[in-house]
Amino acid sequence: MKRSHVATKLDLEAFARDGASLAGEWPAADLPRLVESGALDHPAAQWPAVRWSLQGELRQPRAAAAQIWLHLQAQAELDLTCQRCLQAYRQPLQVDRWLRFVSEEAEAAALDADSDDDVLALERHLDAQALVEDELLLALPIVPRHEVCPQPLVAANTELPDVEPVRPNPFAALAALKPSPSKD
Repeated sequence: MKRSHVATKLDLEAFARDGASLAGEWPAADLPRLVESGALDHPAAQWPAVRWSLQGELRQPRAAAAQIWLHLQAQAELDLTCQRCLQAYRQPLQVDRWLRFVSEEAEAAALDADSDDDVLALERHLDAQALVEDELLLALPIVPRHEVCPQPLVAANTELPDVEPVRPNPFAALAALKPSPSKD
């Protein structure tokens, strides 16, 4: 009997045991933490939908317990604010990652530190939407910017020549009133 799996309440162990897969799209506006990263003047309702797919896998290494793996792929396009010109631009994001799940948080931390694999603690029900959002947030550029800004940049530290207005010396008027020394 084939089970149905729900992405927002995924029994990951059963999903991996079944070798199941899920795919779909979510409106970008349904991912609130991702929306917070976007340009303020470009609402997420205008962004393309976030596309994702999940593939569960149960791996059986020799002389070891079965391992739960999840292959996650996601694509999104966000409007971010360029940190050079402060204009909005469209940033494509792509995630293609294998995640291993273990039974306890301490085991996940130990394995994650010693391995090149991403290791997470297994939850009773995984919210795949939150996981996809987490991975897209990690894929964001540290400093969002255009490859080439569409408008010429004005250098912030451009120095103008020091030209001070010529102001009359306030004591010059007093000096003119002072009687000149007589030559007797």
